[in-house]
Amino acid sequence: MGQSLVKNFIHIVFSTKHRQHLIHAPVEEELHAYIGGICNRLQCQSIIVGGYTDHIHILCKLTQKIALMKLLEEVKSHSSKWMKTKGEE
Repeated sequence: MGQSLVKNFIHIVFSTKHRQHLIHAPVEEELHAYIGGICNRLQCQSIIVGGYTDHIHILCKLTQKIALMKLLEEVKSHSSKWMKTKGEE
């Protein structure tokens, strides 16, 4: 019997706490690249990462090796910690 081919493309949207406008130009591109790197490290190929000052959009290909919940947990926790290291610039 042949193997199944599965490609799940996921569009993830999440906002900052209380939808505060925290993502500004000095760190915006770097944050998007960082989040894309997290997805790629987890073998979920990032296609595009973007957003606005109060939310993030991620389009990626979900691998069969990780659950969606785990991907979200990793992206949100690591990006939040990363943003806190940037402080008020």
